[in-house]
Amino acid sequence: MPRTSFLIVAIDGGAASGKSSTSRTLSERFQLLHSDTGSYYRGVTAELLRRGLAPADLAGVKAALATIGFSTRVTGRSAAMEIDGRIVPDTEIRSAEVNAHVASFAAIPEVRAALLDYQRSQAGTARDHGFHGLVMEGRDIGSKIFPDADLRFFLFADPEERARRRRQEGLQDQVAKRDTLDSQRLRESLQGAIVIDSTHLTLEQVVEQMAAAIAAKFAA
Repeated sequence: MPRTSFLIVAIDGGAASGKSSTSRTLSERFQLLHSDTGSYYRGVTAELLRRGLAPADLAGVKAALATIGFSTRVTGRSAAMEIDGRIVPDTEIRSAEVNAHVASFAAIPEVRAALLDYQRSQAGTARDHGFHGLVMEGRDIGSKIFPDADLRFFLFADPEERARRRRQEGLQDQVAKRDTLDSQRLRESLQGAIVIDSTHLTLEQVVEQMAAAIAAKFAA
């Protein structure tokens, strides 16, 4: 592929629909910087909880957001978010407490606004580090963060299958609650996106569908 090519690939979808697994695989295949925005929201949630804040305390949340500094550390093909120079470890962002609160914190408009520019800045980070593009996964990526992305995918799967996947990962994620919150943004996220139902597909089958579209874009 020409070195001048640079693609932005947006991957949206419900909880446990396969966003992370497909994004990581595609980042390796096409030398794309991988940006997991779900981990960013989990990191912010962990930090707000560490400060003793609850989602209902909007004044406290707003005040805290004004003092938090965001930066990026690139390791391999992954863009990890630093909060005040510190990467929040997986043991914190995958904790039961964060699982129980991340959906509520992420639904706060001020939290989403605080991360908007940071998420968009990952395209510049990818270019600066010599990647062929950026693959960003998470909610609102194709509709709000990168509405002009070169490719926009939306993954979904049956709720029972997604809950099973979470249990298999050893997580007790609130799939149903997150689906309820997602329903308000679904129409906008689906518009213009390539929709893939992963319920009965293997990871390899999903990746191949997406990889074919990405390869075609690079070839063009």
